[in-house]
Amino acid sequence: MMWMRNGQEVTTDVSYSDVMPDGDWYYQTHSYLEYIPTSAEKIACMVEHLGLSEPMFVVWDPSLPVEQRTQIAVGLCGLVTGFVIAISGIIYYNKKSAAYITVCQRQVFIPVESLPEAGAT
Repeated sequence: MMWMRNGQEVTTDVSYSDVMPDGDWYYQTHSYLEYIPTSAEKIACMVEHLGLSEPMFVVWDPSLPVEQRTQIAVGLCGLVTGFVIAISGIIYYNKKSAAYITVCQRQVFIPVESLPEAGAT
């Protein structure tokens, strides 16, 4: 197992785990490369094994798959729609409450004694 940066073998900041049994008569080992990624670098892991006819190269791609990007876009659209509805509801409620308060403040109460009698003209 070997890490490669831009086609060159990387030996610094590489760590390996011990060989561990899987429990089904197979064994595994892990390798980790610690580094700070840059946009121009191509990082790959090369694995050589007797069970493989040729070495296997796995290139690390930091971009998200299309399915995950779609899920994020749908989630963000839902979130924005929810915020718009919530803000619209708050504005509607505040305007409705303000109109009610304004109407109540402009009412004039006249005592019954000062109203003219129904039969007197």
